[in-house]
Amino acid sequence: MIQAYSGELAALLVAVFWTITALAFETATRKIGSMAVNMIRLLFAFVFLSLFSLFFRHMFLPFDATAKAWLWLSLSGLVGFVFGDYFLFASYRLISSRISMLIMTLVPIVTAFLGWLILDELMTVQHMIGMILIVFGISLAIFNRSESKKIEFKYPVKGLLFAFFGVLGQSGGLILSKIGMGDYSPFASTQIRIIAAVIGFGLLILLTGRAKVVFGAFRQRNAMFAVTTGSIFGPFLGVSFSLIAIQRTTTGIASTLMAIVPILILPPAAIIYRQKIGWYDIIGASISVGGVVLFFL
Repeated sequence: MIQAYSGELAALLVAVFWTITALAFETATRKIGSMAVNMIRLLFAFVFLSLFSLFFRHMFLPFDATAKAWLWLSLSGLVGFVFGDYFLFASYRLISSRISMLIMTLVPIVTAFLGWLILDELMTVQHMIGMILIVFGISLAIFNRSESKKIEFKYPVKGLLFAFFGVLGQSGGLILSKIGMGDYSPFASTQIRIIAAVIGFGLLILLTGRAKVVFGAFRQRNAMFAVTTGSIFGPFLGVSFSLIAIQRTTTGIASTLMAIVPILILPPAAIIYRQKIGWYDIIGASISVGGVVLFFL
């Protein structure tokens, strides 16, 4: 029974891991910035994955990967980690990880559409209804009626836009991963993605002159603890288990179960960050996740 739903169970674990990661990286990003957090967590994750690979696969680097795997998984790393996660982390400072994770429920919509367009995966009327519910749920949480009865954003448009770029990056990264991975090791696949992302962020840091900021971040203990925690549960466990999920089930189903983070993150956001959570937030998150579930039924 468990084996039959191993992909779905892996996706549920990803949701838990990403909840922890989002909270940890929000803390770190507020202290040292998104560029430093991205680069440091990728370096940490590379070390974790390399040691794991050495112990379980008896090779420090994925030397057994094909040229096709290197190409597509590297592209996946650039799209998912460099483009997607840079903007996602930047949105944490503007709208909080809770709202960013709610907007990330759009990932199944974009992923399912790309899966249908590129991989010939099925899209049904039920999926369309789910999409409508997701968008409606997000709208409840991010829009507000002002005293003049006008509908306005509760949060900065820039932050919302950055989170949406994160959606595009994650969805594109998942599709490219599925193309490049095949039946290859999910952990080695993640290692390739991270190698490409480290190179990508390294170039960005050099071009933008932020090397001192990144190196200076290592001196901030609280931020480094948060980055370490996020690195273990994010690019190491979270991303690797997400690849296990899409390897053993469809990208739409995997994305569906991964997308329950907006529900899981509500209690810790209220307790740890003392964020004010209203009924519209709870109802909106529930409706949005309910729409995601329709992709799975």
